[in-house]
Amino acid sequence: MSTDLALLRLLHLVSPTLPIGSFTYSQGIEWAVECGWVTSPADLREWLESQLHGSITQLDIPVLQRLYQAVEQRDTARLAHWIDILNASRETSELLLEEKNRGRALTDLLIALEIPHAAAWKPLLAQSQSAAFALAAVHWHIPLQDAAGGYVWSWLENLVLSAVKIIPLGQTQGQKILHQMTPLIPAAVAQGLQVVDDDIGAASPALAIASSRHETQYTRLFRS
Repeated sequence: MSTDLALLRLLHLVSPTLPIGSFTYSQGIEWAVECGWVTSPADLREWLESQLHGSITQLDIPVLQRLYQAVEQRDTARLAHWIDILNASRETSELLLEEKNRGRALTDLLIALEIPHAAAWKPLLAQSQSAAFALAAVHWHIPLQDAAGGYVWSWLENLVLSAVKIIPLGQTQGQKILHQMTPLIPAAVAQGLQVVDDDIGAASPALAIASSRHETQYTRLFRS
C-alpha cells in the first residue's frame, strides 16, 4: 500500500461523514454553554485546549498507541486490557456510552468493509471506538503518529462543529478556531506518545461536571 493511499485511508477514517454518530455528541459543551461557562470563541478555545493538554495527551493518545501495538501483535489480551483502562477512565456514564456506541458503530462498519479480524474481535472492538480505530489504522498501514494526529483532529473538529450549533458561532469563526488549534496537535501527539504506562491517566473536573449535568439537562440537541 502506497503512502498516498494510507493518507487517503486516514482521511476516510477521520471524516465527519463516517457513520458512527460523532456529530451527535457534545461532550459536555452543551451544558457548559447552558450554564455560561462557554459563551464565546475565546471560552471555547480555552475549553478545548484544556482537554487537549489534559485527557487527550495524557490518556487518549497513549492508550491509542497501546491499542495500535496490540493490534499489530494480534494480542487480544493486551487489547482487552487497554480497552478496560480507557473505559474505566471515562469520567461519566455519558462519556462511557459514547465510547461504546461509537465503537460498536465503527466495528460494524469495519465488518462491512471486510477488514480482517473485525468480525472475530467484535466483542472487544465494540467496547471502544479507539480500539476499532486502531484496527483500521493498522490494517491500512497508517503510521501510528499519523493515526494519532488524525484521531485528535477528528475529536477537535467534531467538538468545534458542535459548538458552532450550540453557542452559536458562525461557520467562519469555527474555522478560525480549528485553524488556531491545529498547530497544537503535533506537539500533543509527540508528548502523548512518550507517556509511560504508570503516567497514563488524567482528571478533567469541568468536563466531568458538564457531562454529568448534561445527562439530565432539560433541553438537549445532543445525545446523553
